[in-house]
Amino acid sequence: MTFKEKVYEFTSKIPKGKVVTYGQLAALVGSPRAARAIGMCMRTNPYAPVVPCHRVVASDGSLVGYSAGEGIKTKKQMLLAEGVIFSGDKVDLHHSQWHPHD
Repeated sequence: MTFKEKVYEFTSKIPKGKVVTYGQLAALVGSPRAARAIGMCMRTNPYAPVVPCHRVVASDGSLVGYSAGEGIKTKKQMLLAEGVIFSGDKVDLHHSQWHPHD
């Protein structure tokens, strides 16, 4: 399985109402130093919305890198509709970060 295939497979498992960070996703697919490469995979995701790239956020909960609709505004609306909790413009990672091994 290629790196991209692993990334898309794992991203497709992120449940509604939860998010992962780029760095977290990189570690989960076995490449902990590949957060930027994760961003490239999300940018070129041919499988949206089956692979929900909008559920991947920056390490501080910031919304970055979304090109669909009205960009970041659309990403936030989608996450809010799914039940993700925000503190201002950032995802509240304490409440909404997915921990698949818990």
